[in-house]
Amino acid sequence: MIRPAAALALLLAAPLLFAQAPPPRLEPLPEVPPPPPGVRDIEPDEPRVRIAPQAESVEEVREGGRVIAYKVTPSGGGTPYYLYDTTGSGNWMRRDSLDDGIRAPMWRVFTY
Repeated sequence: MIRPAAALALLLAAPLLFAQAPPPRLEPLPEVPPPPPGVRDIEPDEPRVRIAPQAESVEEVREGGRVIAYKVTPSGGGTPYYLYDTTGSGNWMRRDSLDDGIRAPMWRVFTY
């Protein structure tokens, strides 16, 4: 066991251990420079969607300048499906819906 005097000293020293120095004087960040000539995408972090007129409607979703998903709607009003590149390697996986299929169990445990 810790002696009472040691415990009291530790209790009184604890706030000093967690005390912080005042933050340094902060200065505002410099203005963001304009994009180089020929660059149209000012905000590359926002996903972009492009719809190309074809026999099938293909919508591509870009994030950071890279295509991450396609939504393909077949002509004639077919059911749309999605193509995802989950690993970034160019292997596209088809998903028929955006539902991931994970369900929380909803078993009845007790009834009264």
